[in-house]
Amino acid sequence: MRVNGNEIKTGNVVDHKNRLWVVMKTNAVKPGKGGAFNQVELKNLIDGTKLNERFRASETVKKIRLEQTDFQYLYEKENVFVFMDLQTYEHLELKQEFIGERSAFLQDGIQVTVEFYEKKPIGMRFPDYVTLRVIETEPVIKGQTISSSYKPAVIDNGFKIMVPPFVQVGEKIVVDINNITYIRRTEG
Repeated sequence: MRVNGNEIKTGNVVDHKNRLWVVMKTNAVKPGKGGAFNQVELKNLIDGTKLNERFRASETVKKIRLEQTDFQYLYEKENVFVFMDLQTYEHLELKQEFIGERSAFLQDGIQVTVEFYEKKPIGMRFPDYVTLRVIETEPVIKGQTISSSYKPAVIDNGFKIMVPPFVQVGEKIVVDINNITYIRRTEG
């Protein structure tokens, strides 16, 4: 499906210069002289490089539709992560390099969405939040109040994050995977 340059929207996936790009930002520009154009920030889906392009209304680009499939994480073996398709129960193996540092947030049974283009996996979406246990942090100092001061902590996947002073070793916390930040304490 082809779309005009002025119809490109944030979140679209487009084929530009024979590569796949996701649209990060768009800005419709109407200069005093000359024709209007759409200033678009693109991010390559394969290698993550960024590109800024101008698209005039008369130009067209191919809009790509990605197939999205839900998978459940099963286990890891030798830097290969195994997932099960929730519809067909078929297994999918993805290398550490494909998933990146977020692989540390894979927990038994976590559900992820894998994006495919022409039956080849090109991206993965995690849930926004996971629950992890604090395994190391500084003790609470008597008289310290809940304030904007945070202290370092290590969570059970090895990541270091900043937590409020009242969080103690052994407590479970909710972590935002996208920003790798503390959200709140949780029960259990």
